[in-house]
This record gives sequence, C-alpha cells and structure tokens, in this order.
Amino acid sequence: MSDVDEDKRDSEGEEQNEDIQEEETSEKDQIEACPLTQDMIVQGLSLLARTGNGLAHAFVKLDLKERHLTDIVLLSSFVHLRYLDISSNYLTDLSPLAALTQLLWLKGDSNQLQRFKGQPLDQLTYLQWLSLAVNRLCDMEGLGGSSLETLNLIGNGIQKVFGLEYHRLTNLVTLELRGNSLETTDGIYLPSLRRLYLAQNKIKRLEGLEKLERLTILHLRDNQLETLNGISPSMKSLQYLNVRGNLVPSQQALQSLMGVAHTLRSLVLAENPLSETEDYRLFVLAQLPFLERLDKEPVSSEERSEAQERFREFQDSPEQEEH
Repeated sequence: MSDVDEDKRDSEGEEQNEDIQEEETSEKDQIEACPLTQDMIVQGLSLLARTGNGLAHAFVKLDLKERHLTDIVLLSSFVHLRYLDISSNYLTDLSPLAALTQLLWLKGDSNQLQRFKGQPLDQLTYLQWLSLAVNRLCDMEGLGGSSLETLNLIGNGIQKVFGLEYHRLTNLVTLELRGNSLETTDGIYLPSLRRLYLAQNKIKRLEGLEKLERLTILHLRDNQLETLNGISPSMKSLQYLNVRGNLVPSQQALQSLMGVAHTLRSLVLAENPLSETEDYRLFVLAQLPFLERLDKEPVSSEERSEAQERFREFQDSPEQEEH
C-alpha cells in the first residue's frame, strides 16, 4: 500500500468530477444516430495475438473512443476481442457485447447507460476489469461477473447499493464508487473486496462494513460523517482509512477505531473539526500507537515516544472530554 498512490487517486477523482460537469454542460439535446462502421473498426484494431485454439491469429484490441457512436451492433462478429475501449460515445445498449466472450478489459466511460439489468456483462465470464464511469447509472441491480476483479463506477447517480449478484462477484477486489449519491455504505457485501473508494458521496452512516474482513483500503473523503461508528473489529485487514473533509467533531470518535488499531497504518482525518482540537496529533498517536502516517505525514519515533509518554495525561484529563 502506498500513500503516494492514494494521493494520485485523490487528484484523479477530482479531475474526473470536473469532467462530469463538462459532459453535462456540453451534451447536445438531440443526438444524431451514428452506428459503428467497418472502417472505424479497421482504424481501431491492434495487438495481433493467437486465438483460443492456438491455430490462428486475430487482432484482440479495439479502440473506439470518441466516435459519437450510438450503435455497436457490428461488434458482435469480432469474437476474439480481449480489450475494448468504447468510452466517450452515446451508447445506451451493450447487448452486442454478449458475443465477445473472450473480453478481459472493457472501458465504457462517458456514455449514457442507465442500468445494469438487461446488459450482457454477466455473460462475459473472463472479464476482469470494467469501467463505466460517468454514465447515468442509478443502481447496481443485476451486476455480476465471476472473474471481475476491478470495477469503476465513478461519477454516476447511484443512490443505494442493492441487487448485486454477490455470488457472481466473488473475485472483486477493487470497487470505485466516488462521486455518486450514496448516503450509507450498507449493501456492499463483497467478502473478497480489498480496496473500496467512496469519496465525494453523501454518506452519513457506516453500515455493513463488518462483512469486509479482507478490506485493506477504505476511502471516505468528502462525505457527511459525524461519527466513525461502523468501523468494525471484524475488519481485521484494514490498513488505510481516509475520512478527510467530513464532520467528525471530537476525539471521542477515535474509540470507534480501537478495534482496528493493530492493523491500521495510515489515517487521514484532516479537514474535520476533530483535527482542529488541541494536541490533536499527539492524542491520535496515543490512541493508535501502530500508525505510521497521520494525515499523510510520517510519524517520527520522537513523536511516537512523546505521544506514549503523555497517554495517561490524555486519558485522565477532563478537558479532553469536552472536545
């Protein structure tokens, strides 16, 4: 796990939210029909590889981004494709992809998909990486994929997680749901999940997280949390927690993190009222002695020692209870 990587994700998320606004303001009221043509396919094909039986070769990568497409029916005959980029078009229907059973990687960002139900994604049994950021999805009902490992749904309008085909998402390890409209974490019952990104939603309640025993990264920046209740001791793999830019008011909220104190290595609490309290940093380190980074700043040995020396003072001081 790297805080540098998490910083990069923060900046990428902010940029993608800006892209969402640009998409909304620049979209035309009426879109002219633009079906996929053979010429477009020829221009976008690349990466020659052996076919499944090893007896022939075929192009397995196709780039169709920014083609103003409204129809991709022609794709159904290109059954050897493994990598497909259809982002930045005007697609509402992915049913022609049902025939592309060799797909490993699919990027369909910035289209006009409204639902998973009725789409053929659960039929793509080898699909490992799927990105449908900045579409018009409002729920996740009907979403499944037995080989899916990474799912990116940034910048949709998802209000609640329900209807997932959990038994068909057993290999999902990374879920990106930044920039949606979630108010709770309930419904994310994905036991293999390791990285969960929920920044820039409207989350007020942490619920159902006790099921995520393998989760190592939980990103909750810029939500509406006033408490950290819901961080469960059963989250025995949690190493990185980011709750920057929420409404956590006092040092008492740290009690909710005691159950993960032995595994938690990096914590971001900046831009919460809590971070403005007296001796904030020392108090956090006294409560969570195994932290290596706080607010993305390394914890020095001297700082750790000082925090431990003052632990009893923090524990006994009545002033601390008032913060």
